[in-house]
Amino acid sequence: MSHKNEIRGVAADKSKNGEESGQKTIQRTSRMALYAHRYFRSTSAVVGLIIFIVLVLWAIFGRFLTHYNYTELDFANLGAPPSAEHYFGTTSEGSDLYAMVVHGLGRSLVIAIVSSLGVTIIAAIVGTSISFFEGWFEKVGMWIVDMLMAIPSFLLIAMMVSSASSDSGWLWLIFGLTVLGWIGQARVLRTMTMSLRELDYIRASKFMGVNSFVIILRHLVPNLGSILIIDTVLTAVTTVASETSLSFLGLGIKAPDTSLGTILNEGQSAIMTQPWTLIFPSLVLIVLCFSMQMIGDGLRDALDPNSRSGGKAE
Repeated sequence: MSHKNEIRGVAADKSKNGEESGQKTIQRTSRMALYAHRYFRSTSAVVGLIIFIVLVLWAIFGRFLTHYNYTELDFANLGAPPSAEHYFGTTSEGSDLYAMVVHGLGRSLVIAIVSSLGVTIIAAIVGTSISFFEGWFEKVGMWIVDMLMAIPSFLLIAMMVSSASSDSGWLWLIFGLTVLGWIGQARVLRTMTMSLRELDYIRASKFMGVNSFVIILRHLVPNLGSILIIDTVLTAVTTVASETSLSFLGLGIKAPDTSLGTILNEGQSAIMTQPWTLIFPSLVLIVLCFSMQMIGDGLRDALDPNSRSGGKAE
């Protein structure tokens, strides 16, 4: 009998251990971990992130791969094709195109990142505030936003940068793109906030006398976090395009400073005799915009609650 009881006890212990092991397989997933899992399941999003990181590292450390500076002229190689000495060739003035592209890429990245972050912050605060306060404040705020949308921002930015010096031109470009770039995004966020302001805990916070700006910064803006992240990435793409367009037309960054747009502007006149002066900066610009677009698409799928990636955050 004791032997049978011992066998039954072992079987019971195994059953209990099996149940415990089965319970251990159920793991809770944090929201950020779920977002990361969804993002990295997308091959295109991962490729875009890798390309973007490589471009950033190249913009930071690429200048150490050549002994030429982007402002230095090589009078012995005017309009020279790509070679072991000049990786991307030289311009008709003798500037090393590789050094110019590396510096121009870094300048375009700084302008895009800083401006897109500034635009997102301003748009989030203004858009949510207009919708939150309602009444006359909302009407006046929307009237101002509608009026600002009629302003020719491209022309105003060009006027700001054209009157600046070559050293501070990129700072004025960031200022102009930020100050005049938030308007459309704020209008969209205001529309989305109209549904959030009707939530019970928002109304309870207002009833309890919580400061309005505390409610906006702690509750409304975080609820728009996924949209704001996506908008930041997409705004960076738009900013790169705007900066390139202004510089290409000669209304942006001035020499001796350079960006991808100014390089393209210089290369367009020599495309028949020196095609490398247009091909290399164009390829870098295309790859940069393409990588950021893939990152934006991956973030949209990862942060979308109806994403087909599956899984639930607990």
